[in-house]
Parts: sequence; structure tokens; C-alpha cells
Amino acid sequence: MQTINRFFYGPSAEEKVRAWQSKLRAEQRVLDREMRQLDAATKKAQQTVKQLAKKGDVKSARIMAREVVRSHKQMDRLSVSKARLGSIGHQLQQQLAMVKVTGSLQKSTEIMKLSNALIKLPQISQAMREMSMEMTKAGIMEEMMDDTLQMAEDEDLEVEADAEVDKVLYELTEGKLGQAGTVKEDLPSLQDQVQDEETERAMEEYRQQLNGLLSG
Repeated sequence: MQTINRFFYGPSAEEKVRAWQSKLRAEQRVLDREMRQLDAATKKAQQTVKQLAKKGDVKSARIMAREVVRSHKQMDRLSVSKARLGSIGHQLQQQLAMVKVTGSLQKSTEIMKLSNALIKLPQISQAMREMSMEMTKAGIMEEMMDDTLQMAEDEDLEVEADAEVDKVLYELTEGKLGQAGTVKEDLPSLQDQVQDEETERAMEEYRQQLNGLLSG
């Protein structure tokens, strides 16, 4: 009988919720993998900042420090997004309890709000769009407006305050760099330094790796 009902009416409300919960866990694993890769690339970039500071290459050190700031912001964003996925899963679990009482799925503004925020994250945007459409058909969400579906990178991932960059420089170089761009006297003069080709190549490699992760 259950097979016949599924053939004529599609999956039951409980089956739909279980499927969504499985997809949410899969997307959480995607973000976990992204966060591990970003963390590894960030640590390499931090080490490069220290090497550049020792050589007195203040300009390059600031460039890499800016990438570190961007990666920290992206890590925070991924962490928040993972928590949002978990919150949707929790809301769906509550829906299961309601199905036993009412026999149907209920509209949820909380799930809609969380889904709208997650659609803006490139790493899971497509999966969340598809899931949102399924939930809309199931009656959990209202149809989203076009402006909600627009992809938009947060401006703070592109423009970082100098104060944040200075703070990273100060922490990574133990106070040698980072105070309004000043350099302590024990650092070699920038004019006297010869660009180290190996460090330069490493810096470009880490920048490309970070940019790839940050762009999704």
C-alpha cells in the first residue's frame, strides 16, 4: 500500500523531511572540507607573512596579511553557514513531530529565513536553491522573490579595514609590524633587501590558493 501511495502521491511528508535532512548533512560535510582547506592555506599564508617581515618586505607582508584577514572572515562565514544548516535540520525535526499531529508539513518562516541566507553562499548555493524549491512545493516555504535569489558577495570580504590588517601583522610578527605601517629599527631596510624568488613564488601560490577558496 505504501508503494502504491508513493507512486500516485509521491513521497510522504516524513520521507521528504528525511531526504532534506540527509542533504543538509551532506552540505555540512562540504563546508567542513572547505574549512579544512581554507585553514591549511591560511596557516601557510601566515608563515609567509612572518618570512616577509624578517626580510623587511613590508609591502608584500601587508598584501599577504590582507589575504589572511579575508580568509578569517570567510572562515567565520562558513562556520555560521554550517550552524544555519544545523538549525534547518532542527526545524525539520520539529516538523516531523507536527506531521504526526496535523498530518501535514507546516509553513516555517524560520526555515525560509535560514535558506535565503544560505543561498548566497557559493559553495552550497545550488543545493540550497533546489531544496528551497522542494520545500516551497511541500508548503513549508513561500516562493522567494528574485532579489532573494541573487548572488551577492559580502562587501567586507573585498574591502578590509587597515586596522584589521595591522592587527594581523602585529600578532604574526610579534609587534615588529602592524602599528600604522611602522617598522621597528631592528628590521632590515626595505631598500637594502633583495627580493627572494622562492618566497615570492610561495607568496603568489598561497594568494592564488586563498583566492580560489574565497571565491568559492
